[in-house]
Amino acid sequence: MSSVLAVLLPIFAFILAGFVCRRSNRLGPGAASEMNRFVVWLCLPALLFRATATSSWEAFWHPGFLAAFAGGCLLIFLATLLWRLSQRRSLPAASVDALSASYANTGYMGIPLCLPVLGDAGLEPALIATLVVVCMLFAIAVICIEAGLQNERALGRALLKVLTALAGNPLVVSPLAGVLWAATGLEVPATILRFLDMLAAATAPCALVALGLFLAQKQEGEARGVWPLVLVKTVGQPLLTGFLAYRVLQLPALWANAALLLSALPTGTGPFMLAEYYAREAPVVSRTILISTLCSLPTLSACIYWIRSGA
Repeated sequence: MSSVLAVLLPIFAFILAGFVCRRSNRLGPGAASEMNRFVVWLCLPALLFRATATSSWEAFWHPGFLAAFAGGCLLIFLATLLWRLSQRRSLPAASVDALSASYANTGYMGIPLCLPVLGDAGLEPALIATLVVVCMLFAIAVICIEAGLQNERALGRALLKVLTALAGNPLVVSPLAGVLWAATGLEVPATILRFLDMLAAATAPCALVALGLFLAQKQEGEARGVWPLVLVKTVGQPLLTGFLAYRVLQLPALWANAALLLSALPTGTGPFMLAEYYAREAPVVSRTILISTLCSLPTLSACIYWIRSGA
């Protein structure tokens, strides 16, 4: 319990700081949007490029863990997407909801939680899971959103518009640029690396403060359907991922435990960045993040108890 609280409390502190600054008018009504743009155009691209350009893909190649964790993310994303589409939601709105139900807060919570629970060996699966959600899952959501925003009837023209939009999206371009850089085998210069580190370090604090700023605004009657997303994220995803890790793939204890723990994390700030950036479902996403973070205390504690009991 203490391990979970030690990770959760700073998150709420950042959100509260943003909330208080907006309610006290220390930051204006446009602060949430502008801070989110800062994260989307500078901080998060720096983090994505840094993660992919300096990664050793051989060291991160663990097919079983990838199949369990990424498989759980993708199945939850697809199921939620189809469910929301069946409710006559637009593809962009359904994609944001699907990302909210499957995007675990691996970077800000996963790494500091895995280390005390799993030891130093827990850092590697936490880093792999972070790459999965911020690169793969994020890219799939962006592609779905951009595809849904096009209204061209001709397939060729619609595809061209989607590709053009993706080519100008920093959340797609930055990890691809990082992959290309890593393929050259060159090291990132120390000065550039320091610049990227400073920007990347601002991602989580700024995103959480922006979330608090947004929550301080009045959004009555606009955040419907939050609880199903929270239940899918905090209960459905860890159950599915745990089943894949322990029963189907029968992973070694460290990797199975890591897959379960990381999948039980609450919704991260990534979906909120997209929701605010595309002006889709931001009230739903902001409340999903807040409520899932609160609800993750008992579920994460249960997962830690399961792991330490050797069940």
